[in-house]
Amino acid sequence: MSGYVGILVSDPWLQNQFTQVELRSLKSHFMSMKRESVKLTVGDLPAKMSRLKVVGSDNFTDQDRASFIQDLHPNLDEDVDFEFFLRVYLQLQAHATATTGSGGKNNSSSAFLKAATTTLLHTISESEKASYVAHINNYLGQDDFLKTYLPIDPSTNDLFEIVKDGVLLCKLINVAVPGTIDERAINTKRVLNPWERNENHTLCLNSAKAVGCTVVNIGTQDFIEGRRHLVLGVISQIIKIQLLADLNLKKTPQLVELVDDSKDVEELMSLPPEKILLRWMNFQLKKAGYQKIVTNFSSDVKDAEAYAHLLNVLAPEHSKPSALDAKNPMERAKLVLEHADRMGCKRYLTAKDIFEGSPNLNLAFVAHIFQHRNGLSTQTKQISFLDNLEDDTQISREERAFRFWMNSLGNSSYINNVFEDLRNGWALLESLDKISPGIVNWKIANKPPIKMPFKKVENCNQVVKIGKQLKFSLVNIAGNDIVQGNKKLILAYLWQLMRYNILQLLKNLRFHSHGKEIADADILEWANTKVSSTGSQSCMKSFKDKSLSDGIFFLELLSCVQPRVVNWSLVTKGVTDEEKKMNATYIISIARKLGCSIFLLPEDITEVNQKMILTLTASIMYWFLKQPVVDRRSVISDSEGSSIVSNSTTDDSASESSMEENGNI
Repeated sequence: MSGYVGILVSDPWLQNQFTQVELRSLKSHFMSMKRESVKLTVGDLPAKMSRLKVVGSDNFTDQDRASFIQDLHPNLDEDVDFEFFLRVYLQLQAHATATTGSGGKNNSSSAFLKAATTTLLHTISESEKASYVAHINNYLGQDDFLKTYLPIDPSTNDLFEIVKDGVLLCKLINVAVPGTIDERAINTKRVLNPWERNENHTLCLNSAKAVGCTVVNIGTQDFIEGRRHLVLGVISQIIKIQLLADLNLKKTPQLVELVDDSKDVEELMSLPPEKILLRWMNFQLKKAGYQKIVTNFSSDVKDAEAYAHLLNVLAPEHSKPSALDAKNPMERAKLVLEHADRMGCKRYLTAKDIFEGSPNLNLAFVAHIFQHRNGLSTQTKQISFLDNLEDDTQISREERAFRFWMNSLGNSSYINNVFEDLRNGWALLESLDKISPGIVNWKIANKPPIKMPFKKVENCNQVVKIGKQLKFSLVNIAGNDIVQGNKKLILAYLWQLMRYNILQLLKNLRFHSHGKEIADADILEWANTKVSSTGSQSCMKSFKDKSLSDGIFFLELLSCVQPRVVNWSLVTKGVTDEEKKMNATYIISIARKLGCSIFLLPEDITEVNQKMILTLTASIMYWFLKQPVVDRRSVISDSEGSSIVSNSTTDDSASESSMEENGNI
């Protein structure tokens, strides 16, 4: 089943519109329609498509469908193939959604609290766009390259023009998570050719995935075309990551004040940042005597009362005039924002945004307040709780890599902490089904929310059973170990799952592997053969070879697979720790720029983390073997007028509905 989407749909744009599950379902409907008629034509579609969700809405009649389809496709006798059917489906779905009124402003593209990057209704919130533009102007206005284009006017669509070269998005990621992208890898000429633009967008998308964004079904072409809802979806996720960066105990140990004992600290550490922010807000509101509990950043804050109490307790010296004295919510919201301004808190929303309950902008507002003044103390007794917690840097790094990798698969639920969010087994079953479609017996699976513990054990037992079926090493591991959150066992399972995915992707390139099983030794041999073919003496003895720490071998490997991608004048000798880190950062950015979807950190290279070194090597190998032979031999000119050959880099950043297509490793 790997490569299912690529086989069914050859058009890359169509591949980007659906998940694998959606395509499988629509293909089933399409084949059913074909079986009912000797010949399926445009004229048959209105009645037959009435069975489909959304386009079969009661508010959207057969007559409506017939009229709409005939306007778009007047030739009713035209044969309908699957791709034609999908296009009509998309057109009908957008029209039906708009007609039934579910496309109002409160349903516009919102990706702070949920990643709505796969929406088919291409609406955007002008208020959110203005907020994101203000954020970009504030944080990137002095950038040496971007200051020519900034500030952006939020009342125009200039943002969508500026992102077309990919530079702004790459730099925004670095603002959110400093050091993610080595800026030496960004193409920053004033005029970029299509190949260079594509490289920047590929680097951006693979880096966005590596910091926790969900970019399922988004490709480089979406940015080049300036598809507004998708651009805003990615930007909002990047900004969210930046705003919530301090909401963890490592960055803000004072958060321990929110709990009473060490057991509660562990629970706090497992919460997603949004939940911690809500917990902090309610902690402060309790001090202010506010009786209600805020459970969301929408309806619970619309009247601005919670904000008035929150700012009064955090900055009482700026509380005149008091927002609590306001007679109506809109007036109160205005006074709240004036209070925030007086306390020096940067904010990007209006009183109307508060009154209308915009979840994304309210979340941003509260996060800004937290960053500016959190009102927490540093009581020694409470901070000491942290001393009793396990602090294993290696475990933390691996948890991060596996978490972001699993989120990139496009599962139904976002994973915030693998040790907590995998304990009911559901996310693991979804990941297994993505990697090996059909392997999960969904009839015996229990879908969340799961209240009964034995139901969680049933899911995890199936996870272990499938792992053994895939020949994972699971000696003395039972489903209950996952339910109990055994960290080392969970990481061991996830590593084997990721490794299996890597090897299957390589195996599925049958014209290279001839369908045979791929082993770690094959990857090692391929890398050494490629590097030695250039006359280099560099060699990787194993994936834990300490000589790899300087990064030179991987830079030579990348240069072998794409000669123009490494600028050797930027490479250090890799002698000092600083030089090694510079090379490692450059390696990761160059690999992502090519199209490799990888989740390691520079430390994984400098410290030679065997697991991550394998994923890096395999990802480069997979990218190279996917390229048509003519591409590997082509010398691509930097000039706009030259013959530019596509390197299919979108395979790793678009249409993630097919595991063989996207190469997530």
